Amino acid sequence: MRDLDKALADIIAIRSQLAAGTAFRGYGPATMAATAVVALATALVQQIVLRDPTGEPLAFLLGWAAAAGISLLMIWVEMRARSRRHHSGLADAMIHQAVEQFLPAGIAGVLLAVMMWKFAPEALWMLPGLWQVLTSLGVFASVRSLPRSVALAGAFYFLAGFAVLLLGSLTHELSPWTMGLPFAVGQALMAGILYFATGDSDVED
Repeated sequence: MRDLDKALADIIAIRSQLAAGTAFRGYGPATMAATAVVALATALVQQIVLRDPTGEPLAFLLGWAAAAGISLLMIWVEMRARSRRHHSGLADAMIHQAVEQFLPAGIAGVLLAVMMWKFAPEALWMLPGLWQVLTSLGVFASVRSLPRSVALAGAFYFLAGFAVLLLGSLTHELSPWTMGLPFAVGQALMAGILYFATGDSDVED
């Protein structure tokens, strides 16, 4: 039994090493472009529905939480299908690696929003910029398994985050567009980078 357990452990380690050295092709350009549309649509809806986003921070946060949930669901569904098509037996290991790379930034973003809403609501104007900075860190963490040009999207999110923080410091107000525009441009940039790097549009090739 010990020999069997060791053999299984060795197989798992080998698969993990292979996954770490393989370019991940689970992210589809079409889905990334769709998430850009979700960001724009969310900003437009909030612009119409929320007369004062700063005075209704919970509605603002829930709207973007819903947008993030829809986007993540689309990415997850396509990621599983593309991974099985492109990576075959390594699919599960590749997906695990991709999630592991982005998960710390995602968890930090959720906890930061909850903590600020609960204990520092006067600082919520900083949240859009901070979310964009965290997104940039997640993108940079994923660069080793994606086309290197994806770093351009990470750099965009990083600069956009600090630009939004600078603009927000002038008014201390929440705006749907300080979320919608940067994420729409960033996701569209990701879609373009993935398309030109892989020449592969979506799971229905």
